[in-house]
Amino acid sequence: MAIPVPGSQVRGSTTGKPIMALLDLLGRTWALGIVWNLQQGPATFRQLQLRCEQISPTLLNSRLKELKILQLVDMQDSGYQLTQQGMELITIILPLGDWSQNWAKHILKEEN
Repeated sequence: MAIPVPGSQVRGSTTGKPIMALLDLLGRTWALGIVWNLQQGPATFRQLQLRCEQISPTLLNSRLKELKILQLVDMQDSGYQLTQQGMELITIILPLGDWSQNWAKHILKEEN
């Protein structure tokens, strides 16, 4: 599966509109989870694997390569970390985390 680059054909868009490329990327198994877990700060490969609930090393390696190529993640002395672009993405995603907490409370209240 090719890396979803804006301007190239991606899932859901033959023209590769930037939003579709982003949605293709974030819809891949563990891509969003890796970004989410790196908001806690830099992590070595092993630490990130633990944060991601024992993601397989092969899948983690593949997603990190994609996220590095797309300039969302970088490798520094302290480990993998979000780039400036990755941090900007987190500021957009964080409200979804808050919303999901309220949503879960609502759903669980409805079930009781």
